[in-house]
Amino acid sequence: MPPRNLDDGLRAALEIRAEHPGIGILVLSQYLGDAYAAKLIAEPVGGPRGGGVGYLLKDRVGRVADFMHSLDIIAGGGIVIDPKVVGHLMSTRRPHALDILSEREREVLGRMATGESNGHIAAGLHVTEGAIVKHIGNIFAKLGFQPEDGNRRVLAVLTYLQATPPGEHP
Repeated sequence: MPPRNLDDGLRAALEIRAEHPGIGILVLSQYLGDAYAAKLIAEPVGGPRGGGVGYLLKDRVGRVADFMHSLDIIAGGGIVIDPKVVGHLMSTRRPHALDILSEREREVLGRMATGESNGHIAAGLHVTEGAIVKHIGNIFAKLGFQPEDGNRRVLAVLTYLQATPPGEHP
């Protein structure tokens, strides 16, 4: 993005995010990402006014229907991150970060990593949505994520992806 054709677009996205947190942001980039991308996706999102965020690679946005679906998620306050970007950002894995979670909590976190909603996770595990909310709260607490840390769901998923070998991701 001009004027310097370097990280100007990401820097602009972070400024917009800081000044107008209710505005959804979608970054289309040719680069896998760096510290700016990590900071953008770690910022709090959602809320009653929207404010979702996305980071997609230009060369992987080929299907209009998929692109429109991504825009819908962001407009609804959600997060869309290209899987290749997540892999790049998580290239340094912590080997045992999830050992403190119960088997069920790891299962819930794995389903969160695939983008499933709480309701969908509950249906798939044949439990109530309230039980899933409790599991997610336990996951956040055990991983040490506080509400002021930003989007705890994204941080938990990134922790899961970082601690899970690439061949074992959902």
